[in-house]
Amino acid sequence: MQLSDFDFDLPDDRIALRPVTPRDAARMLLVSKGSPLRDLTVADLPAQLRAGDVLVLNDTRVIPARLKGRRVREGSNVAVEATLHKRLSPSRWSAFMKPGKKLAPGDRVRFGSTDDRACLLGALDATVIEKGEGGEVTLGFDLAGPDLDAAIAERGAMPLPPYIAAKRGEDAQDRADYQTVYADEEGSVAAPTAGLHFTPRLLDELKAMGVTLQFVTLHVGAGTFLPVKTENLSEHRMHAEYGEVDAATASALNAAKAAGGRIVCVGTTSLRLIESATGEDGVVRPFAAETAIFITPGYRFRATDGLMTNFHLPKSTLFMLVSAFAGLETMRAAYAHAIADGYRFYSYGDASLLWRAN
Repeated sequence: MQLSDFDFDLPDDRIALRPVTPRDAARMLLVSKGSPLRDLTVADLPAQLRAGDVLVLNDTRVIPARLKGRRVREGSNVAVEATLHKRLSPSRWSAFMKPGKKLAPGDRVRFGSTDDRACLLGALDATVIEKGEGGEVTLGFDLAGPDLDAAIAERGAMPLPPYIAAKRGEDAQDRADYQTVYADEEGSVAAPTAGLHFTPRLLDELKAMGVTLQFVTLHVGAGTFLPVKTENLSEHRMHAEYGEVDAATASALNAAKAAGGRIVCVGTTSLRLIESATGEDGVVRPFAAETAIFITPGYRFRATDGLMTNFHLPKSTLFMLVSAFAGLETMRAAYAHAIADGYRFYSYGDASLLWRAN
């Protein structure tokens, strides 16, 4: 298939800059191939599920991964910005940096304020180790482990998606808004945004009706925002992200399927991880590795029956994924309806509940 197959016109005013309050008051479009579209809210989710179903949620926690600093080189001092992408070791991160052309291996970068260098913990200095072909820069920090984590938490800002950051700056409210209520395992530099719609009350209601909650962890990298640059999709290479499905979760998912329950993934990150952990025989197995699975129409889904997800960018790998799941023509019609009816798009936007087409 071609990249142009997944293009559509999206008015700029459909991009949500803030989430709705409360979280589960967001709209939710019900999409099932061969059935009329239905306009619901996230609070209506329990009525669309049944006892024995399993919701799979990604419990990754977003870190304040956007860092501003200065490249310090003898005779010059240049402002730079890093978005941490993937942890490589206790002291090293892969990052996307602007302006990348101003950096060379061996350069020193000083993040945060340079006024007060008295507190060692407050210092956040790094050396450029190498530059990758895809634009990534490997940073070797002077700090490591928990000390590095604390300094990043102090100096960093929440890494709002580019389509929000271009319109407004990050603020204190984003520290809460851009995090799921069940976030636990630190490591993401982008939120698993379908999960932002859940409230403690909604989770309790789902559990009370017999829906099981299972948590997996996939650390979302900044590569999730990179555009597809090849017209021929077979030439595109997905960014890799680390994920874990433990043995207890795999066993619970297999048991639920065997008993007639449905696996409903909350977010494309959960779906990509579950599909990576599932064999051709449909059995979910423990998984702890990087996945670069690229799902486009024609993919045969192994485990996932339903998907709750937000509305995605034109020509994005995520729109390709939902088109593979619910059908390309079905999703074109669903997105046309959402745009015409004022649904809010992207990370802080509204949701959709999709049922697998086949």
